[in-house]
Amino acid sequence: MGAKKTSCGQRRSKEKTDEEKYFRVQVLYDTCTEVFENSGPGIVPSPVNVQRLKDVMNDMTGADVGLRPGMQIFKPQRKEGLPSMSYIPVYNCNKFSIGIFCLPPSAVIQLHNHPGMTVFCKLLFGTMYVNSFDWVNADPPNALRLAKTKADNEVSAPCNTSVLYPADGGNLHSFRALKPCAFLDVLAPPYNDSEGRHCTFYRKYNFSSLPEAGTISVPEEHRQEYAWLQETEKVEGSLIYGKEYTGPKIVTE
Repeated sequence: MGAKKTSCGQRRSKEKTDEEKYFRVQVLYDTCTEVFENSGPGIVPSPVNVQRLKDVMNDMTGADVGLRPGMQIFKPQRKEGLPSMSYIPVYNCNKFSIGIFCLPPSAVIQLHNHPGMTVFCKLLFGTMYVNSFDWVNADPPNALRLAKTKADNEVSAPCNTSVLYPADGGNLHSFRALKPCAFLDVLAPPYNDSEGRHCTFYRKYNFSSLPEAGTISVPEEHRQEYAWLQETEKVEGSLIYGKEYTGPKIVTE
């Protein structure tokens, strides 16, 4: 999204000033460099490090990254189709990325996956509807695959940071903004097509709506917890525009 890539884990060459210590986004960057120092595809941070990063993000709001709900970026820019949304890259390297999604009301982030990634997501402000899933089995890609619902509910700020893992926690998810929303994403490692970490989109089918349901043994009372997912193209009209980060500066050296 236009963010300059740098190598991670660089040590600061000078002591932090009192002003730098105040910026939570700087604390977020510093914590990420430590937590993800030895990260890689499929490598999950220790529970202690997961909690460390959650604690930092739990305290963050839109003000910490220079955003507020009344800004133009959170107003619908299109009269027809899905409202466009914006992505603000804060920091990106081969170990992790920090970015912010800005959604006007009714904007949708299509159901998609996070292959081999651990993802921390913090709603900074607003209200959105979240639908997330985990795979039930290891069927080959491009096939109709069974998934189990992890979340299907409304979320409003203030709220705690959610974490999804390579194989559980809601690795596949979609969002729909009910009010102007901004949410902070930390991905480790980031998407990388050359390394096989593609962002794949999916279409959802109700469990009982397809013949395949008859081949799976799921009690009737639990069938609503499952869905069939199939790879699909990105929905036309769901545009994401890259915006420059204008919040507190992160010092990386």
